Amino acid sequence: MEDKLKGYKGKSIDLLKKYKIEIWDIIQITTYKTQLEGIVMPRSEFSAPNFIEIKLENNYNVGINVSDIQNIKKIGKREANYKFPEREFPYNEALPMVQLLGTGGTVASRLDYTTGAVIPSFTPSELYSSVPELAEICNLDCEIVFEILSENMKFEYWQKLAEKVKQAVDSGINGVIIGHGTDTMSFTSAALAFMLKDLSIPVVLTGSQRSSDRPSSDAALNLINAATVATSDIAEVVVTMLGSPSHDYGLIHRGTAVRKMHSSVRETFRTIDDIPLGLVRDRKIKMFNNNYTKRNESETTIETNFEKKVALVYFYPAQRFLNYANSKFQLFTV
Repeated sequence: MEDKLKGYKGKSIDLLKKYKIEIWDIIQITTYKTQLEGIVMPRSEFSAPNFIEIKLENNYNVGINVSDIQNIKKIGKREANYKFPEREFPYNEALPMVQLLGTGGTVASRLDYTTGAVIPSFTPSELYSSVPELAEICNLDCEIVFEILSENMKFEYWQKLAEKVKQAVDSGINGVIIGHGTDTMSFTSAALAFMLKDLSIPVVLTGSQRSSDRPSSDAALNLINAATVATSDIAEVVVTMLGSPSHDYGLIHRGTAVRKMHSSVRETFRTIDDIPLGLVRDRKIKMFNNNYTKRNESETTIETNFEKKVALVYFYPAQRFLNYANSKFQLFTV
């Protein structure tokens, strides 16, 4: 039964068991305020425990807090097909080796049209099936470091990512791509930029603003652009995301100067108080700023120490929070 309720735990799994509901069941949920109908979706093991996730007929996913549910009725079932086409990622000794580190979010995936489920693609063969253009850019090694929502990113995860990049550099990898949720991508890029000293290869963070089950998804293009940048001569931590709503190019942002400006706009990432490092279009890079660190033979080191008791607090007139925070948490405020 546990496999049939993948990712559910706590009160949510108890409620589903009570009504004998499994993943891929079509259900009708009655809450105190409304009635919803959809397909029960699997969840990540890191997801909040008190929610049931369903895919509505309009193809959007919603999470319902179990405390709001009055009744669940099973209507039918749609099984998802997880089988990917068997296409081995071809090795080309003339191409550089790139490592893709997964942190959560969907870098590339395929849509099961029966259920509407977005099925992650992460092994090289799966990625080759989803984004075959990658095989023309690089050889690919993939590793899932962790699977979390990007808003749950914390210091310890940044430290682990820095260690993984260091291992990649030491093993002779030519470039690193980090698949990341977009909400806190700029925080991670800045943290890694400060932790990785004398970086000698490209480290490229990318993700997608639109899920792969949407016709307007930017996931595949962002991954192709990231692979292009990861094989370039840029030896810095950068973010590569869509640069226009027309899906025709991506922008290369320095990791310490980039910010997400909108929750859903596809070209939301901006370089702040400067211009982007460059542009990538059709697997070709045009640099706007030549003042960047180039690929080199330096020995990359890491500094992963963090002081956690630091907060950036915006002060307003008559605000007494600073004194409260300092006395309660002993924060160093700036």
